[in-house]
Amino acid sequence: MTVDHRRDAQARIAELTALLQRAGDASAAAIVTECEALSRAIAAFHMEGIRFRIYNVDRLLRAHCSAPSEAATLLEQARQHLESAGFHTRSHQAPG
Repeated sequence: MTVDHRRDAQARIAELTALLQRAGDASAAAIVTECEALSRAIAAFHMEGIRFRIYNVDRLLRAHCSAPSEAATLLEQARQHLESAGFHTRSHQAPG
């Protein structure tokens, strides 16, 4: 059985989006919008879009004090899946 890291990353982002929507916090709308854009970038294999959107989601989650604690965990799991799939999710990565 092979692991589809890209699909798994999209699943974590979908879980994150649903979690934020269930929280019913109107100020989380910007994060949901960025999550949706990130999911589209993943589907399109758009490297720069992925890097830009995951940065935005991360930044907004850190600034959003009332975000559920598992939100950061879901984003980190998505990041790990994307990196396992070969996508660079950080602007400055150490030389490999």
